[in-house]
Amino acid sequence: MPFVDLSPARRWVERPQSVWLRRAFFQVHLWTGILAGLYIVAVSISGSALVLSHHAGFGTPARTTAVAPPSATALDPVEIERRARQAYPSREVLAVVAPRKAGQPYGVIWLVRNKRVEGFFDPYTGTDLGDSRSRIGSVLNWLADLHDNLLSGLTGRIVNGVGALLLVLMSLTGAVIWWPGVKNWRRSTNVQWSARPARLNWDLHSAVGFWCYLFVLIWGVSGIQLCFPGTLDFLLSSRVRFWITSLHFGRFNEVTEAIWTVLGLVPAFLAVTGALMWWNRVLSKKISR
Repeated sequence: MPFVDLSPARRWVERPQSVWLRRAFFQVHLWTGILAGLYIVAVSISGSALVLSHHAGFGTPARTTAVAPPSATALDPVEIERRARQAYPSREVLAVVAPRKAGQPYGVIWLVRNKRVEGFFDPYTGTDLGDSRSRIGSVLNWLADLHDNLLSGLTGRIVNGVGALLLVLMSLTGAVIWWPGVKNWRRSTNVQWSARPARLNWDLHSAVGFWCYLFVLIWGVSGIQLCFPGTLDFLLSSRVRFWITSLHFGRFNEVTEAIWTVLGLVPAFLAVTGALMWWNRVLSKKISR
């Protein structure tokens, strides 16, 4: 068969492995993953644990149902925030979390010495019900500080924002290098469970990355928005930024929280399978020599 010199576009469609730009993107994806791998695992697991704790109701005060007179009307979030500021004038209120069910307390999230602390207020009287500093609550606060600030205050928040930038970079480069060519793309969306371990690991990394791509990208973009407020204002409208931030937490209902608990582990899974791919392809061969 005579040699046919394909155009760059044709080569990308049929033989993307031969395109130098793809090889360059692969190197960026690889070394970004090596640099940010442990960070991604820590933030992924802590974020998933926080969603699970909120879904299961861990860290809430023992009295989760407020006692109210028969004709009582629940206070609105603005009034709860006013009560919280009045009760703790030295604390900065970050957010007021409305209860999912009638009678459950409002959650108030404060920033105290660059750490996130969650307290609870009666939805009818605005009475302070205490914070979540039980044993479980202390663990959750530690996880929240790890997820938000990497246990390092403002410096950790800045590093977290840089990590979110790296996650977006990995998502974009991963989308480019995922493409295996027009004849093989369907194979890269499935997992061949009977394959040898190295191939199975490759299939899992490729297929999970494909099906969960938008989630990972949104978490990266929303992480930038949360760590560096205002940086994406020129690029995204206020409505888009609101929805992206809401998608970061998945606190729409109990179903989405359960789904987000599982999907929150995807970045950690991709980091681990990516590290195994690097081991199988590079490190193990160097060691064997």
